[in-house]
Amino acid sequence: MTDWKLVYDKWIPEQQPLREALCTLGNGYFATRGAEEEVKAGKPHYPGTYLAGGYNRMESEVAGRVIENEVLVNWPNWLYLNFRPENGGWFTPDSVKILDYVQELDIQNGILERRIRFRDDKDRQTLLVSRRIVHMENPHLAAIEWTLTPENWSGRICIHSALDGKVINAGVKRYSQLNQNHLEPLETGREGEDGIFLRVETRQSHIQMVQAARTQAYYDSKPITVERKTVQESGYVAQELSFECEKHRTIRVEKVVTIYTSRDDAISEPGLDARKELRRAGLFAELLESHKRAWSTLWHRVDIDINKINKARLILRLHIFHLIQTTSMNTIDLDVGVPSRGLHGEAYRGHIFWDELFIFPFLNLRMPELTRTLLMYRYRRLGEARHAAQEAGFKGAMFPWQSGSNGREENQILHLNPKSGKWDPDNTYLQRHVNAAIAYNVWQYYQAADDMEFLSFYGAEMILCIAHFWSSIAVYNPDRDRYEIRGVVGPDEYHTQ
Repeated sequence: MTDWKLVYDKWIPEQQPLREALCTLGNGYFATRGAEEEVKAGKPHYPGTYLAGGYNRMESEVAGRVIENEVLVNWPNWLYLNFRPENGGWFTPDSVKILDYVQELDIQNGILERRIRFRDDKDRQTLLVSRRIVHMENPHLAAIEWTLTPENWSGRICIHSALDGKVINAGVKRYSQLNQNHLEPLETGREGEDGIFLRVETRQSHIQMVQAARTQAYYDSKPITVERKTVQESGYVAQELSFECEKHRTIRVEKVVTIYTSRDDAISEPGLDARKELRRAGLFAELLESHKRAWSTLWHRVDIDINKINKARLILRLHIFHLIQTTSMNTIDLDVGVPSRGLHGEAYRGHIFWDELFIFPFLNLRMPELTRTLLMYRYRRLGEARHAAQEAGFKGAMFPWQSGSNGREENQILHLNPKSGKWDPDNTYLQRHVNAAIAYNVWQYYQAADDMEFLSFYGAEMILCIAHFWSSIAVYNPDRDRYEIRGVVGPDEYHTQ
């Protein structure tokens, strides 16, 4: 550990789920888990990509009941990049003898770097160094740089670079009985000589995403003449680059990716803009510099420097790093909230609880514009909260314990007991304190930012509607001469009143 780097110096497959979560890279628009580029989903690997606000609903038949769940979708895996020597197999960390391994998460600059030296079954020894960014300045960009050095061999090599839309939501074991197939493949194709693109759409919410990728190979700064082959399948597109490599001569492979969706503002349609942005995108080194500048500006706003040991500073910065990757300046003006597990995985199905209560005090004094955006997520769903209160027999507005796309209650009413196999009532939706948290957040933001416009047009209405709700749910107890709120679940989730 250092003040700015989280370092792993051994390959331990059992630790991959945790490492992938901690090494997630994001920019407030989307995030991708820290899986190796050459692996696909399967123990212990899970290369998930998540879009802020990218939800979809599906029905599932579980234990004799049909239930509907809305989840944060696992979008196509843009990471996939692999290689194999002639007459050899595709590289994976599980299929070779690892001689040296170091993985570093550079928190200061938002870079995930890995250095692995390995020997395959034909005694070919290779050094692979990878660097990856999810661009913080341009939220639609991401890039990977590989440097490959054959240390004791020469010969023909094949690079496989793909956009994989054959992914499902399989990141949480206890959700395995739910319908996991949320993406409908629509289109694959080529973009110029060195580009490919993939279009998918969610099956219920009909959000389209287009990913485009450009893959190039270099010796030093000179492009390598390669033989290209395009692979197209339903939901999957790749290019294979074949060329000769020499012992001790380092190959540099760059993969630049653009991502656009039908939820984006100021676009024609996601496919046109993804391909346009890909043509305009610079080389990895250029993207890296602008990405680092954006992170430097952010850290100037959010860093907390304490006179403590390195480990304490790193832990604080790691928390801030992941918070800013979930909700950054790129989040401003998006219609999104704060998922309780960020954009790092599929736990809690990506729903929005009351975690913003703990986040806003940090953001209010550093990026109040961002707090305002996240509070507008709640305001836009005020109509749904009013309807929920009316349906439950109350007045005012009753916000849901678990929120997703449109602000309905996403918490299940029944819960399947995994031991008995029976359906029991699930009362966790009765955690009505989320309403008090929202009102508190509005007032705290106003006090910090002095944003009278927000309070006048949006915030005061939410506070008054929530107050109206509390006045209608409270019941006077003459024996105790006080008002009580009954039939709710407390903040610790295990006690009811």
